[in-house]
Amino acid sequence: MTTLTALVLLLFVLMVLIGGKTGFNSFLSVMVNGILLVLVALLISWGINIFVLTLIFIPLKLAAIIFLGTHDMIVAKNSFYAAILVATVTILVIICLQYLAQAAGFGDEAGEELVGLSPYPGLSYPAIAITVAIFSTLGAISEASVAMSSGILELKKHNPGVTRNQLEKSGANIGKDVLGTSVNTILFGLFGSFLPLFIWYMRLNYPLGKILNDKLFVNEVLIMAYSIIGVALTIPLTSYLLAKKVSKKA
Repeated sequence: MTTLTALVLLLFVLMVLIGGKTGFNSFLSVMVNGILLVLVALLISWGINIFVLTLIFIPLKLAAIIFLGTHDMIVAKNSFYAAILVATVTILVIICLQYLAQAAGFGDEAGEELVGLSPYPGLSYPAIAITVAIFSTLGAISEASVAMSSGILELKKHNPGVTRNQLEKSGANIGKDVLGTSVNTILFGLFGSFLPLFIWYMRLNYPLGKILNDKLFVNEVLIMAYSIIGVALTIPLTSYLLAKKVSKKA
């Protein structure tokens, strides 16, 4: 048994023991999303239009994350609608900023690995960069939408007489905590995955200007910024949609 297999089995056991059926569904969600990512990569390599694939797989990935990882259908539906709306806005931001950044393709650090390979595989590097950025933000958006929907719905269940304004105010307070933890998670995720490159920069005495203009660094920082923007937009929108929905039912 490989280390990776052992870790996957350990993850599965812990998720089932702690989360029960929801934990099992969440693990299944991870597997399904992994398969979807591999499928996207294969289809792109076969020459399928990248933007068409992206538009098709965005709702599929969000549905897999939210509906498989949530036990309450009201939470799932509200989270999905909010995530789709935020993803639409975020896509527009990503397209604009990726065009301005002009950071698509490989950086100088990848030169050794690309020796002997053609730098012209017949694919659009800017389109791939946009797709990667979009898919990278979906996890943060769906996580924030589920967290907000779950919190607000629990408030409504324990206090059926709560008004819509009170729900929105409580949602704003919950959102501050969600935003704070999400930003730190995204930020430390960047540093954790990017630490070897930071060490590379330091040991080779890269000047600050070169670091700030390096493609690898710029792409990672942009993805982090997109995720934070997505979370910031998700929090008020999710609160508004769910508060409006449960208030109508009352």
